[in-house]
Amino acid sequence: MPDNDRRGGGSDDQRERILSEAVKLLAEAGPSGLSTRAVAAAAGVQTPTLYRLFADKDGLLDAVASFGFESYLAEKRAFEPSEDPVEDLRRGWDVHVEFGLANPAIYMLMYGNVRPGHRPAAAAENRAILRGMLERANVQGLLRVPVEAATVAIEASTTGAVLLLLAQSEQARHAQLIRPLRDIVLDAVTEQATSRAGDRSPIVDRAQSLLGIVTPAGDADPVTDAGFSVFEAGLLREWLGRLTEVYRPADGSDRRSR
Repeated sequence: MPDNDRRGGGSDDQRERILSEAVKLLAEAGPSGLSTRAVAAAAGVQTPTLYRLFADKDGLLDAVASFGFESYLAEKRAFEPSEDPVEDLRRGWDVHVEFGLANPAIYMLMYGNVRPGHRPAAAAENRAILRGMLERANVQGLLRVPVEAATVAIEASTTGAVLLLLAQSEQARHAQLIRPLRDIVLDAVTEQATSRAGDRSPIVDRAQSLLGIVTPAGDADPVTDAGFSVFEAGLLREWLGRLTEVYRPADGSDRRSR
């Protein structure tokens, strides 16, 4: 059966038109109004065409999330790092919150309808960008915790805070309400560069950097993948963690000088 595409065009044109109409429907009717039949009708194609391009409804939802999230990701990809990685993390937090409040339907599709074991491509890319920012801070010795732990803490706090605001009436969604949370979380996982310049130990810096590298990411463990046992991998990470504590007392002095 020929495709009843009222406006012609190739697969790329059809795909973009379907996504554009799906984003409009999402904003107007929310996720519940985003049926494949409604999207196909709005885009002027038959439903089989939609399935040919996106495989199934989950594929369509992922593509819609990425398509709607593209302006945010483009801004994050073009993010110009400053000399202060911690300040860059604050800027990144603010960009994330502003996008969520300005695009509630897309944000809810991305983060409000979580399927265990599944992460939309746009969310995965956003996580990779955040992790890259944290890796940079870690190399400079500005992380108090491993990169993966900092990634989870920032992800959980940003998305949770935005979803909390989106549950309020539109008039009550003020970004400044969650600004203290931003500062609390970032202060807990990072250190200001200026506070570390005089008393930073190179042992701590190197141990923290190596700990970030050997910390498992998802199902991958770089240490066991290199041939070490699970016990050896755990012992290595424990020793690196202890090094960061032994050489960084609470008063900021260096134990090696005692």
